Amino acid sequence: MARLAPGPRYRTRHYNGVLSEHLWAPWRLSYIKGAKEEGCIFCTRIQRSSDQEDLILHRGESAFVILNAFPYSNGHLMIVPNLHTDALELLPEATMADMSRLLQRSVRALKAALSPGGFNIGFNIGRCAGAGVPGHVHQHVVPRWDGDTNFMPVLADTAVMPELLQQTWQALKAAF
Repeated sequence: MARLAPGPRYRTRHYNGVLSEHLWAPWRLSYIKGAKEEGCIFCTRIQRSSDQEDLILHRGESAFVILNAFPYSNGHLMIVPNLHTDALELLPEATMADMSRLLQRSVRALKAALSPGGFNIGFNIGRCAGAGVPGHVHQHVVPRWDGDTNFMPVLADTAVMPELLQQTWQALKAAF
């Protein structure tokens, strides 16, 4: 396994007596301890015009597609309505239709750019349901590959990402 940062190897005794090795994921600290953005992160980004910096892949009529900045998997993107609401049932039918079109376009782009074997697609509405941005409803599209999930997310709360976000953005932007 490649190391992200040079340094000594540390081994610790696991609860069942098996030795395990530490995997350093220093980029996570900026998410954990970093300054929290004022206001809604989605509303802020839709108002700006720096799509590559903001990881926006496509702007639809009433919704947009954005890469997740702290993804579970490479290519993890979100379809976000322009309307700020925490209630899916309050979205106009036209917005839901636009989001549905963007979902189909997102799946096509992910297949073309990353060739996943499958997808997890869904909404986390409300903090207790796992919503990282509970005030603005959004849909997750997570590409999956055979064998992509192992013990890391379960035991170490760490996702092992094989590609940088900007590289993924460039591949998907071309596919959109």
